[in-house]
Amino acid sequence: MAISAPEISARIVEAVMAQKLAPGSRLGEQQLAMLFDCSRTIVREALTRLAARGIVTVSARRGWFVIEPSQAEAREAFEARRVIESGLIRSAGPIDKEALRALKAHLKREKAAVKDSDIGNRSYLLGDFHVCLAESLGNSLLADTLRDFTARTTLIAMLYQSSHDAAQSCEDHVRIVAALERGDTAGAEALMTEHIGTVQSALRVQHPTDPLAQLRDALAPLQGTPAKAQLLRTGARAKASDAAPSPDDSSTYLGALL
Repeated sequence: MAISAPEISARIVEAVMAQKLAPGSRLGEQQLAMLFDCSRTIVREALTRLAARGIVTVSARRGWFVIEPSQAEAREAFEARRVIESGLIRSAGPIDKEALRALKAHLKREKAAVKDSDIGNRSYLLGDFHVCLAESLGNSLLADTLRDFTARTTLIAMLYQSSHDAAQSCEDHVRIVAALERGDTAGAEALMTEHIGTVQSALRVQHPTDPLAQLRDALAPLQGTPAKAQLLRTGARAKASDAAPSPDDSSTYLGALL
């Protein structure tokens, strides 16, 4: 059976969440068509879907690429997740036994992955917890939204070299589920907000650089020579040159050439 555009999109999102596709990775239409044994039209449809979801971007001349979120976009993504996930927990009613079983089964896989050496599987499961939580709380629409936001924050963590500890993330998830199990919705919401804040604070986001730094350094006054004195000397030389130009004056020579 031929693969569909949604299936290709899902595979790419999975690869992002597993940290197998880095920010800025090129996604060639021809290569993907060969890989999935399908037409470039289907590949293009899949990539167009992902572009609308904010996972990939396209350049008319260079092709398709996985996004490289800016610092501002990183802040917005975490803020969006904070609002969505805390609101999701706040609006949810008491969690049922089936949902709890699903969450606990997911946590069991997470714990095993944290101890294992497969970084991709670990990364995917830690991110997918948030999707699983939305599904367990009965909101499939937000589950789809969180899948995209989780993929984007995974790219952000890769781009800004997150120092967040996987074991700590897993433990945070355990505490959130425990709060939900005992009916402490407010506690679970507070724990989720704290968890997202902790993940965000682990990013190595640099402060904005001075765009004029290089030019500022180049044009700074020389050591031991006040800037005003330099300007006065320059002005004096310019006046002397205008009054009586020297035959050896290079500025006169350049002026003659020009």
